[in-house]
Amino acid sequence: MAINELSIPSYAVALAPSDARSAFIRRTYLHLALAVAAFAGLELLFFGPLAETTESLVYSMVGGYSWLIVLGLFMVVGYVADRWARSDLSVGLQYLGLAVYVVAEAVLFLPLLYIAAHFTSPDVLPTAIWLTLALFVGLTATVFITRKDFSFLRTILTVGGFVALGIIVVAILFGFDLGVLFSAAMIALAAGYILYYTSAVMKHYRPDQHVAASLALFAAVALMFWYVLRLLMILNRR
Repeated sequence: MAINELSIPSYAVALAPSDARSAFIRRTYLHLALAVAAFAGLELLFFGPLAETTESLVYSMVGGYSWLIVLGLFMVVGYVADRWARSDLSVGLQYLGLAVYVVAEAVLFLPLLYIAAHFTSPDVLPTAIWLTLALFVGLTATVFITRKDFSFLRTILTVGGFVALGIIVVAILFGFDLGVLFSAAMIALAAGYILYYTSAVMKHYRPDQHVAASLALFAAVALMFWYVLRLLMILNRR
C-alpha cells in the first residue's frame, strides 16, 4: 500500500466507538475553523496589499453576463473540490480539495464584500459576521442537543437549491433584482444545509471523512453569510 493511501473504515461515524466519534467531530470542526480563518485571511489580502488588483477584478466579474460565467465556473470548481475532499486514496487530494474550495469562495465573495466595504454603513459587515456566527452556533447546538437526524431534509434542500439557482440565472439574464424575500428564503435554505450537514457529522460520515465534512459545513456557512450580508445591505439602503 502506498504511503498516501487511506485505511477506509466501512462504517458510519454513528457506529464508531465513542472516542473515534469524538475525535472525528473535533477534527471536523477544527478544519472548519481553519477554513474560515483561511477565507478571512485571503479577504484581508485581497482588500489590503492587493486592493488595486481586487478592484479591477471585481469590475471584470460583474460586467454584463460575466457574473453568470463566474457562478458557472464556481459550481464546476466546487464540484471538483468536493470530489477531491471525498477521495478514498489520497489525504493530500482531500486537503487540496478543501483549499481549492476556500480560495474559490474567497474570490466569489469579492464583489459582495467590495460593495459592503465601500457603499454601505461600516457596521453592516461586522453585524453580518456576528449574526452568521450566532445562527451557526444556534443551529449546531440544536442538532447536538436534540441528536435529531435531519437527513430527511435532503430532498427539500436539493429541490430548493435547484429552484434558487434557476431564479438567480433568470434574474441575471433579465436584469431584475432579488429582494428581501429571496435573501430571507436563502438564509432559511442555508440553515437547512447546516442542520443537514451537522446531523451527517454526528451520524453519517465515515470517521475518516473529516475533511469532506468540514468542506460541506464551510459551504453552508458561506452560503448563510452571503445572504445575511446581502439582506443587511438591502435593509441598509432603505
